[in-house]
Amino acid sequence: MTFIAAKWTIAEYHQMIAAGILSNRKIELLHGEIVEMPPEGEPHAYGSHEASYYLTQLLGNRATIRQAKPITLPNNSEPEPDVAIVQRLGRDYRQHHPYPENIFWLIEYANSSLEKDLEIKSKIYAEVGIPEYWVVNLKKSHLVVFRDPLDGEYATKTTLSTGEIKSLAFPDISISVAQIINS
Repeated sequence: MTFIAAKWTIAEYHQMIAAGILSNRKIELLHGEIVEMPPEGEPHAYGSHEASYYLTQLLGNRATIRQAKPITLPNNSEPEPDVAIVQRLGRDYRQHHPYPENIFWLIEYANSSLEKDLEIKSKIYAEVGIPEYWVVNLKKSHLVVFRDPLDGEYATKTTLSTGEIKSLAFPDISISVAQIINS
């Protein structure tokens, strides 16, 4: 016997949230499936917080840095990346979460969620054309950079543990890899 998981739309997901059905659960919607997120360990919480602070200082008013807040994607996904570097739209975000066209790049900090972040989320983000996606591998202290979305996957994948990187959105700003991976 084959079982098929129920798929949910973003509207249905929002109705469940509004009704309190999903209260007190750390979840996200990925391809129409409600997925529980593992609790954040100390390295994860520290790393994403410090990187957010660093990027806020570095980018100033050029972008908004959102920590663990939803983004809305047209592939029935509403993930909550650890760090989202998005356009500064001010009060527009009272009406909607950032859409792909509002997103410069995303960062996930991964320990127990490493496989999900490297495999599933990279495809979800590439499908909707998010130009750049970074995963900090907390186990190995390195940064995996995905770029160039093409046919539902990223065409370029680079792994860094030192040096500097320039985001596609802000090529005039050098970003310390050590500051992002908090080594």
